Amino acid sequence: MLASARQQWLASPRRDLLAGTVVALALIPEAIAFSLIAGVDPAVGLYASVVIAVTIAFVGGRPAMISAATGAMALLMGGLVRDYGLEYLFAASLLCGVIQIGVGLLRLGRYIKFVSRSVMTGFVNSLAILIFLAQMPELIGQGWMTYGLVAAALVIIYGVPRITKAVPSPLVAIVVISAVVILMKLDVRTVGDMGQMPSTLPMFHLPAVPLTWETLAIIAPVSLTLAFVGLLESLLTANLIDDVTDTASDKDRETRGQGIANILSPLFGGMAGCAMIGQSMINVSSGARGRLSTLWAGLFLLILMLTLRDWVAQIPMAALVAVMIMVSVGTFDWGSVLKLRSTPIQSSIVMVATTVTVVATHDLSKGVVLGVILSAIFFMRKVGKTIVVTEVETPEEGVLRYSVSGQLFFASADVFAASFEHHGQPKRVEIDMTGAHLWDLTGVAALDKVVFRYRKQGAEVVVTGMNEAGRTLVERVGRHDKDGAEAVGAH
Repeated sequence: MLASARQQWLASPRRDLLAGTVVALALIPEAIAFSLIAGVDPAVGLYASVVIAVTIAFVGGRPAMISAATGAMALLMGGLVRDYGLEYLFAASLLCGVIQIGVGLLRLGRYIKFVSRSVMTGFVNSLAILIFLAQMPELIGQGWMTYGLVAAALVIIYGVPRITKAVPSPLVAIVVISAVVILMKLDVRTVGDMGQMPSTLPMFHLPAVPLTWETLAIIAPVSLTLAFVGLLESLLTANLIDDVTDTASDKDRETRGQGIANILSPLFGGMAGCAMIGQSMINVSSGARGRLSTLWAGLFLLILMLTLRDWVAQIPMAALVAVMIMVSVGTFDWGSVLKLRSTPIQSSIVMVATTVTVVATHDLSKGVVLGVILSAIFFMRKVGKTIVVTEVETPEEGVLRYSVSGQLFFASADVFAASFEHHGQPKRVEIDMTGAHLWDLTGVAALDKVVFRYRKQGAEVVVTGMNEAGRTLVERVGRHDKDGAEAVGAH
């Protein structure tokens, strides 16, 4: 236990602290922008980012992953804030956390493993595109000076690692570009232009809403959506960081941790949040691997807000835009595009559909749900064709023997039923199910259909070799074994 804690917290403290510093600087404009999307004061997004990051560092299941206020969640909050006010947002965020803890206690987080690789690739690519598109307002119409600063920052970001990896290159770019802008007094857009940062510590605050069923009816739909989207983005991001760092994470613990963080955030003046793929990628690409990086990102963000806000306000947006462009380019799976021709067509369809849907709707949940549904359909079509019915030759006249192998369920039931030839006047039909598995009611109905067709021809039908699960299902819902079948089971 102690060794595990030391590994997660103190394996590489210097790299974690430097990476967390970069993340904190990148969090400021994002948190302010997400606050504006949600229709609340910038302080709400900034407080949420501090509280969630610090909390998730201790209770999250994925070391080095960054959670804070996010755009995916902010998009869902605007209507509630507009119609009912900020206090209802606090209440909805708190209920969101309770729901997520419930999901965690039910240990449902582990089922993220059923999201296919094609959906994951589509998720990653769509977020990379959205991260890049989100930088366009800071570039379009800003003039050659801004373009030059972004280009210079990108040169530093990609050039410094060729010289040294002792310091994260995004941090070097932010410091150098900020120094140039301040010393030369260049007139460019800065963090201070995004909004006013708070100057006080977040204070404990219970949502000032009436404790009535009416309140619950107002906030429950928003809370459920926030909980679903937040967990989806967090668990998919955790999967991505698992792959990038070649380490495992505890999805159920992460689910519970997100819930705890989203309960504490509104109690200290913040809104609900979740994992951030952009900041998480900045963190791990800067060398972070431990929980210290997440904790320091939250604490340093608080320090920046309270003591260094005047300096932070002078950081040019061009430097931060360059960092996010680097994240976008590094996040996108370029190999998935290059391998489109060699990848199975179904996988390509799922990946492209997920990407296009997320980018078109700016809604992660819609794209991922569509991708999961398409994956399930293609999987069922493929498995449905694996049922094989083979007629076994026999010297006995009037006897038909069949051997069945594969999975018998709703997607393969029609293929199974059509595989038997119902002609002639056999006296006895034997169906060997040793190599097959019966999964559902539709499969049982298909077996009944075959048996009854032969019986109508006057044949004696024997079903053999069925495993225990199949026998139990037939005994519960089947009809042929209750209506004159010779036997069902192992002979």
